[in-house]
Amino acid sequence: MIGSHQIFSAYGFWLPNDPRGSCSDFVRKFEIFRLGRATRTGERRSVAKLEHDRELRKRAKEELRYPPVTFDGIQARAIGRGFAEYAARSKIIVWACSILPDHVHMVLGPMKIDIERAVGQFKAAATRQLIAEGLHPFAAYAKEGQTPPCCWARKGWTVFLDDVEDACHSIDYVEQNPVKEGKPQQRWSFVVPFVSGSPEESAG
Repeated sequence: MIGSHQIFSAYGFWLPNDPRGSCSDFVRKFEIFRLGRATRTGERRSVAKLEHDRELRKRAKEELRYPPVTFDGIQARAIGRGFAEYAARSKIIVWACSILPDHVHMVLGPMKIDIERAVGQFKAAATRQLIAEGLHPFAAYAKEGQTPPCCWARKGWTVFLDDVEDACHSIDYVEQNPVKEGKPQQRWSFVVPFVSGSPEESAG
């Protein structure tokens, strides 16, 4: 394994019982559970475009405690600054990143810490930055003296990259993702070029 493609979503974007499949083992909220059990899947490719029951998905989202999060461009830039801070502090190599209104794609190089923990730290750094800049989407729901409710989904998707071909394919996919949605390709200061698959060369 030379790296991984990480996909994690904003709160409310991809529910644990999404008809297309999810990365969850169970549904925490009873009102959502009534509409279907968790739909865990081990699929390595994106299932976003699969045919599914859109009405069921909509009904499940209506049972959420808070409205689904949609980041605007200003919030996305703050999230990027949070990612940059953690990438520099952890020295984790980021080969590609796209911050979309309701989810994030990142291609990460090999790392010494657990991947799930690293993704959690990226989310935490982004959250701190949103709060610091007064841009947290759930700021209005924060109780006095407490931080706002989490604006991220609990888990995400991990696709392990076994070779250079896998890495190049994922990097291209992530870079083109905003373009497919009619948005400009994103450039982030913490993203380094992928060179021949060598982490040492890419970091240099």
